[in-house]
Formats: sequence, C-alpha cells, structure tokens
Amino acid sequence: MQAVSPVPVPGPVPGESILTESDASLLFGGARTAYTFADEPVTDAQLRAIHELAKWAPTAVNAQPLRAAAVRSPAARERLLPCLPPGNREQAVGAPLTLVCAADRSFTEPLPRLHPRAEHYQQLLEEGGPDMRAQWARTSALIQAAYIIQAIRAVGLAAGPMNGDNAEALAAEFFTGQDVEVLLVINVGHPGPDAYQDRNLRLPFEEVYRVL
Repeated sequence: MQAVSPVPVPGPVPGESILTESDASLLFGGARTAYTFADEPVTDAQLRAIHELAKWAPTAVNAQPLRAAAVRSPAARERLLPCLPPGNREQAVGAPLTLVCAADRSFTEPLPRLHPRAEHYQQLLEEGGPDMRAQWARTSALIQAAYIIQAIRAVGLAAGPMNGDNAEALAAEFFTGQDVEVLLVINVGHPGPDAYQDRNLRLPFEEVYRVL
C-alpha cells in the first residue's frame, strides 16, 4: 500500500474535536481522491465494514434512500465501463471495486420498518408528489454517499469518487425497473502507484461561511 504524504490538519480541528490529529488527518486533511489502485481485492468483509460505518448517516425521516451496486466481477465491469466517459473509464478500469450510488425515489415503501411515524410521512410525501420525493431522496442519498467515502477511508482503503455523468445509462444497467437517480460512482481499493495528485487549495472560512 502506497504511503500517503502526511498533510497536517490545521488547528483548531484536533483541539476542538474528539478525534486525534492522526484520525482527523486520515478522514479529512490527509485524505485525497485516489486515481490509481493496486491489484488487491476489496473483500466482502471490507465492503460490509464500510456499510456498518456509513449506515449511521443522517437521512430525512430515517428513510435511507441510498442504493448501491457494488461492481466487482469482470462481467459487471464490462457492463460498467461503457456507461462512463473516457477519463472516468480509465480510472475505473484499475479499481478492484466500483460503487454505483443512486437515490431511490421509492424510499417510502420500507418506511414502516424505519420510522415510528411512517404513516404520517408517507401521506406527507404522497401529497407532495414525485418532485418532493425526488428532492428528499437526492439530499439524503448524497449525505449517505459522503459517509461511504469517509467509511472507505476509515477501514484503510482509498476512495475515488466520480460524477455519474451518464446517469440514465448507469440506472438502466444496474437498477433495472427501479425508480432511482444515479448520483455518483466511487472507485474503491488500495492506492496504486502515483495514486494521488498534488493537493489543491481549499476555500478559506471567510469565503464559505456567513455568520449571521
């Protein structure tokens, strides 16, 4: 596994959080998008460990609308690659696992198992119509996908998130018959040679936040 050059996490993060500096560096300041991957598989145990961490992401009414296709076999990869633009295709070719992440717009169906006031919210979403359901699904699923990226890092693997540019093709290929919106694709594995690009700048606090 290629070592990641240590990137110090600027204060006051370590001092004002319950994470150690090394924890914060692993998950945030020291983490980077991987573009190449080693020829080492992502195991079932690792994939389940990622889920066990990421499943705690906050979602509207605990609906958990994220659905993921874990593309690992050569046959599944042959179906995946034509759905990706050339640049993303090159990155996915070498990844031992690729997650196709989608928002399930039919997320209200399992709600009775997930929320004590499910009937109320099912009625609210029914009255709100498909646009409301789609918005709720998209927002919550994106939060879940962000948790997946952090969970991948937490179990010692590297993540290479990419836009799901050809969302319709990906949905047709991996979510046949389901009412989903594909949001992004995440390559997963151990980093390969020259996996990381130089660190780019991040916007400072003053350009991001308005304290009112």
